[in-house]
Amino acid sequence: MASTDNGTLPGQKPRGRVVRRFTADLSATGEPALWALGGALAIGVILISGFLFLIAWNGFATFWPKPIAKVELLSGTTIAGEPTRAGEYRVGQDILALLSPSQKAGIEQNLGFANRVLYKTANFDLYGDDFRWVSEFEAAKVEYPKDLFLLERQQWGAFVGRIKGMTIRGEQLPFDYQLLQKEQSEARKRFAEIRKLERKDIGAVNYYLDQERLKIRKAILKHGEGSQEAQRIAKAAEAKIAQLQAQFTELQKRINDIRTQDRQYRVLLEEIGSRTLDTELSQIVRFYPANDISFFNKLGIYLSRWVEFLTTEPREANTQGGVLPAIFGTVGMTLMMVIFVAPFGVITALYLREYAKQGRLTSIVRISVNNLAGVPSIVYGVFGLGFFAYIVGGGIDGLFFPERLPNPTFGTGGILWASLTLALLTVPVVIVATEEALSAVPRSMREGSLACGASKWQTIYYVILPKAFPGIMTGLILAMARGAGEVAPLMLVGVVKLAPALPFDGFFPFIHLERSFMHLGFHIFDVGFQSRNSEAGKPMVFVTTLLLLGLIVAMQSGAIHIRNRLKRKYASDNF
Repeated sequence: MASTDNGTLPGQKPRGRVVRRFTADLSATGEPALWALGGALAIGVILISGFLFLIAWNGFATFWPKPIAKVELLSGTTIAGEPTRAGEYRVGQDILALLSPSQKAGIEQNLGFANRVLYKTANFDLYGDDFRWVSEFEAAKVEYPKDLFLLERQQWGAFVGRIKGMTIRGEQLPFDYQLLQKEQSEARKRFAEIRKLERKDIGAVNYYLDQERLKIRKAILKHGEGSQEAQRIAKAAEAKIAQLQAQFTELQKRINDIRTQDRQYRVLLEEIGSRTLDTELSQIVRFYPANDISFFNKLGIYLSRWVEFLTTEPREANTQGGVLPAIFGTVGMTLMMVIFVAPFGVITALYLREYAKQGRLTSIVRISVNNLAGVPSIVYGVFGLGFFAYIVGGGIDGLFFPERLPNPTFGTGGILWASLTLALLTVPVVIVATEEALSAVPRSMREGSLACGASKWQTIYYVILPKAFPGIMTGLILAMARGAGEVAPLMLVGVVKLAPALPFDGFFPFIHLERSFMHLGFHIFDVGFQSRNSEAGKPMVFVTTLLLLGLIVAMQSGAIHIRNRLKRKYASDNF
């Protein structure tokens, strides 16, 4: 059969046109865009999963006990420490000049790179540093002796070395591991008792002393310094102050007696270079032979470190210890923010959608609300400091706490002003989400309610809001996620590096919203970038990040559960 010039049979369409039609059909069905969007989604999921895996891996591994290596260097010195990480680095010419020909040849064969290991040597009070890099050509011998201990101390961080002896009840004894464990547990109880007396009992005495002094100052401001009423109040307050000072002296004596007893229990430590250090046993948080410990003992230490992390306050410049104040500050501030932002956002959205006349002015308001979402968070922090703390808080101090001035009460950063500042930061999200939820309610339901004789407010309250609750909860969930992770504005309106006193106690009014607080986000920033050694703070950064993500997920899961229940409750075929 004959064919045409373009290679097709008589009556057939040219092949080029078939290809073009196939390409056009493919574009019409959206296949290229579908594959592109699917690929982008897959890449995003992989990146997020990788990030979460990195945080989880480093966070959960932070508290697992590690072995201690003893490294003998070719220079004749010996170091001991936990191997933390290893890597390659380019060797400089000044170092190459000091190496032997065989060492140079090995480095040149590796293109000028050499391996090295970072050891956590601890003993900051002796060495002035916590870590040391050791190159492969520096190490002559690496071993793991069973007599090396890691001791976590209340101050100066960890100690790596040997235990040479101990003093029990003032008597010097040779090292006995079982006996030392028992006495260390008792010593920590004495330490906790001293801490309780200082913070609870003496703290209460100091609080009441301060209250009596404020009574005297308040009476002078109200009645005049020489008035009889002021003198009467001052006389009664001074008598109370005398009683309180007697209580303070008695409590201080009890603390001194415990400390005198505590000095009879000591431990003599020796670092790998034979320098010794004598310390009180109560200052040892925990200790264990790092290279001679079973799996179950390691698991016990791992769990005890987690309990300490979640239930105690920070120590050693926030790089060790726990984060209980930061947990409370993060959760409390976030929940307060939700309480403040929910009515503001919902009421504003209700007015714009249900009451305001739709026109140019309403459109300008909506555009302004959307633009507020793009304002840098630090700007909200400056506004919160200037308006809430200085203007509103300063006014409250002048009206209700004049006797405390010039020391501010509400006229400075606190958890209340931080919550209000973040409420302003997140209110655009709630407004937009609420408006979308309100607009999704069918108009027929509004008209049906009004036709049955219900007023406009009754229609909103009984028909529209219940149907819009799931969408409103979505906006609150998004606001909670953003507010819980914000740090920049908090640095201006209340968050601090260390605030062991929580915003609630046993003194009236029991909840003190004017107090500064700790936050997990700021804790991460402080440990990662403000600590004396960023390498020492890196494990705490990972584990605190893991905890912050966990808290956000937990709070959002609770909110999502409430939203789903509301959605099932108010679901209907018409919605």
